[in-house]
Amino acid sequence: MYSDIAYDDAAVVRDYRVRYIAGKRGRIAPAAIKKFREIIYGYYRKQKRDFPWRHTDDPYRILVSEVMLQQTQTARVAEKYVEFIHAFPTLKALAAASLRDVMAVWRGMGYNRRARYLHEIARRIVKSPVGAIPEAPEELELLPGIGRATAASICAFAFNRPVVFIETNIRAVFIHFFFNRRKSVSDREILPLAEEALDRNEPRLWYSALMDYGVMLKKRNPNPSRKSAHHQMQEPFKGSRRQVRGLVLRTLLDHTGITVRRLSLIIGRPEDEVASVVNDLVAEALVRRKGRILSI
Repeated sequence: MYSDIAYDDAAVVRDYRVRYIAGKRGRIAPAAIKKFREIIYGYYRKQKRDFPWRHTDDPYRILVSEVMLQQTQTARVAEKYVEFIHAFPTLKALAAASLRDVMAVWRGMGYNRRARYLHEIARRIVKSPVGAIPEAPEELELLPGIGRATAASICAFAFNRPVVFIETNIRAVFIHFFFNRRKSVSDREILPLAEEALDRNEPRLWYSALMDYGVMLKKRNPNPSRKSAHHQMQEPFKGSRRQVRGLVLRTLLDHTGITVRRLSLIIGRPEDEVASVVNDLVAEALVRRKGRILSI
């Protein structure tokens, strides 16, 4: 699949990693930055991935894609993103919808609180004096479900702002090129290099290229992100509390106004386990409870 790549990135790691990182602050010499960008952009020109959110700089559509991409594979997001945008084409349309309608479209994506976050974000922004998605990372971080990396990625992809951030694929690239022989690398060590290497003229393009290169690395080599000090193995989904949460929400979308007991019978899980999950979902405002009757 990668036989047409006209460069040897392993040689670049060997020849440039030590030579051009000067001192303890992790500065990269201009020659190394130039070579590094040539490699990343060279791969991107030949092997870039095509996603619907890469054909827009609409802040609302970028917001939706970035929230969806949290903890979900791009192939699944690409399918659901089109459906979601068709159902809620604008921020105002999303704000005007019911949470039940939003959850119904979100169905199958997992991590369902993200749907509530998007709904709440839309309502909050529409009611605000400005009525538009903020352009500053620090303002975006004030919105529900938006952390530092997501805020920065929205700024880069929606507004082409030269912000610095790390996500899993970007982390893999920097570990592969600059910390190849290390076993534990912290993001504090990567961030200065990411800032040095950032293409400030085209951050939107640069981050797309970096992410695609990171995906390729994970397929071709042992995942470099495993060398990150922050790497955590995801626990199995089957039999997990997360699976029960999904079953509860899916059942409540299909059966309005049922009890915990009825829920446990439908999904085949112990009543006390279902009751505990329901309590969490009620606290998160994903489920409503009136007496013993549950609904979304």
